[in-house]
Amino acid sequence: MFRRRAALAFLAGAGSLVLTLSACGQFSESSSEGGSVGRPEGGTVGIAMPTRASERWLTDGKSVVEGLEDKGYKAKLVYGDDDPKRQVAQIEDLVKLGVDALIVAAIDARSLNSVLQQAADANIPVISYDRLIMGTKNVDYYVSFDNEMVGRQQARHIIEKLGLEDGKGPFNIELFAGSPDDNNTKYFFDGSMALLQPFLDSKQLVVPSGETKLNKITTLRWDGPTAEKRMNDILSKWYGSQEVDAVLSPYDGISRGVLDALTADGYGSDSKPLPVVTGQDAELASVRSIIAGQQSQTVYKDIRALGEAATQMVDDILRERLPRIDNRTDYNNGVKDVPVYLLQPESVDKTNYELLVRDGYFTADQLK
Repeated sequence: MFRRRAALAFLAGAGSLVLTLSACGQFSESSSEGGSVGRPEGGTVGIAMPTRASERWLTDGKSVVEGLEDKGYKAKLVYGDDDPKRQVAQIEDLVKLGVDALIVAAIDARSLNSVLQQAADANIPVISYDRLIMGTKNVDYYVSFDNEMVGRQQARHIIEKLGLEDGKGPFNIELFAGSPDDNNTKYFFDGSMALLQPFLDSKQLVVPSGETKLNKITTLRWDGPTAEKRMNDILSKWYGSQEVDAVLSPYDGISRGVLDALTADGYGSDSKPLPVVTGQDAELASVRSIIAGQQSQTVYKDIRALGEAATQMVDDILRERLPRIDNRTDYNNGVKDVPVYLLQPESVDKTNYELLVRDGYFTADQLK
């Protein structure tokens, strides 16, 4: 039987010996019979994604499956449909199935301790995908984007569009954050506030609602209608003769909900223009909105590259090679420092959205 956990122990003991591997290298298959080194012939990898309600997670699932199949693995993809208990049950089923590795994008970052202990007991390595799994020692690696940089890019867009560094202001801004059970929410918020806080302190930015603390601005499950309701409440309670100049939104689905509320309140005309509204994930509907002059910005994260990084990491683990790692100390899940490989995001607005076509992320016809 292929000694997966032994391989991980060897890799963890390698410490700072970081081997950079080509994400698209070609490898010959070898059998795992008799404990030989190499990936198990016909090995199966379980993939637990959080939801089918978001365009990006459908693309993630497709990218990971295709990447694994290209490397000769079988893939078992499940979606938790935003139900943490369902995701736990799905991972339990994957463990019972005897998968060779697990790639998990958690719905609730703190709900998986027990089921991941089951995976560890079965010698199944676990890669935390995009969202860091919290509160368990049984996470072997983490692959994601630089999530603080995502927040910084959103904040930078607001700063530049409003001319804050030129001393302009004051401007009214409202703050939205992601789901409270997603560890990335804090990274996005901290990245944004690192740049926006000085302008809040100087009163160039003012939050009429007063809702500035992370626990007051989260959006459960990143849900657009929930964000729309909160924006409606803010407009009715805090804006009469005042107007909103900017909205920090961490995700395109939330951004579209915010824009629906603003449009219903009369924004979008020459006399009452839409505020600067940020976003993330470069979802098709939001890119079209940017082109149409509605949403102002999104953060492009090429999830095809993320899927490729995850599948390469699985292949390295199962072949007892040291995966490519950027950082071993800065991503602590409350129990351990989880080694991480990070990809870099890119800010997209009306001036540079064509890069999505150049990258083959969308076709020109899709953006019409």
